[in-house]
Amino acid sequence: MNGAAPLDTLGMWEATVALPEQLSGALGAANDAFAGLATETGATVRSVAALGLGTGGAACAAAAALTAPDLTVPFWVGRGSALPAFVDESTLVLAVSSSGRTEETLTAAEKAIERGARVVAVGGDEGGGLAGLAARAGLPWCPVAPGGATARAALGATTVSLLVALSRVGLRPDDSQPIAAAATALARRRDALLGGSAAPALLARRLGRTIPLVYGSAGPAAVAAHWWKAQVNLNAKAPAFAATLPDLIHDELAGWGQSGDVTRQTMSLVLLRHAGEAPHTAAQFDAVRAATDEVMADVFDVLAEGDDDLARFFDLTLVGSLVSLHLAAREGVDPGPVPTVDEAQAGTLRF
Repeated sequence: MNGAAPLDTLGMWEATVALPEQLSGALGAANDAFAGLATETGATVRSVAALGLGTGGAACAAAAALTAPDLTVPFWVGRGSALPAFVDESTLVLAVSSSGRTEETLTAAEKAIERGARVVAVGGDEGGGLAGLAARAGLPWCPVAPGGATARAALGATTVSLLVALSRVGLRPDDSQPIAAAATALARRRDALLGGSAAPALLARRLGRTIPLVYGSAGPAAVAAHWWKAQVNLNAKAPAFAATLPDLIHDELAGWGQSGDVTRQTMSLVLLRHAGEAPHTAAQFDAVRAATDEVMADVFDVLAEGDDDLARFFDLTLVGSLVSLHLAAREGVDPGPVPTVDEAQAGTLRF
């Protein structure tokens, strides 16, 4: 940013702009951590179950979206402690917690171990928690983030670790080259995204105090849209919402038929676009714009850069994270602390 440094007691700006280094660092760390995963076991894996919440859940959803075109077994993503009945010794379970302490993920992982599933653990290494469970059960374990608030910025490292695990068990090709290429491209892109006159700062300025509604097409862009929402919630301490095309044109779009005099004062629409969209997706976005143009304060298009889905996904997530940090800075909000979330997770939140 230009001028005085924004309030940031826990280092969220630094953690966010380190995304390119996250990708390259995680690639080496995950290859080392999962070196013992035998490639031939892929033939015995008939399903994948990924378990996580928050950043861990976003990484699970990203891995599922990014591998959908070539993964030949079902990939289920869970966001709680429940474990579906199909999980057994033929299931690869990816247990993910960026903090290392997500209670629901730990519970689900313990159930998976009891059923004899092949469990791989990825997360923040604060001692105990998921790291302790992995050590006690002899699970492959890949640390991806230090403790504290900045662990929630480890989406890149967490997603890369999951992709490497899937490759190591033989379920998909090696992603090392595209991950390294994405890290290089993002390092160049980052320079253009920083500063008070760059695109994220300008978008934050135009969003102002309106509520962002972020739409992305099914696949990696949809995961990115929900990441934008979460980053505005956590960093700017402000409301935001997300939805997915084409699903939203079957219901949500009808909801903009009334109350335009209210919503145009309070809401802005952000459309996440990329070069890999399906041919009919552009027409769907056109329909969304036509239906919402008069009921939103403004409608913004954000176009991802990158040569493949992997690079475009991380490009969109970096832009969204930076927009949320600029929104926080404009209001003098410290992006790091999230006392309401901490209290709710600890069961100490009082109303």
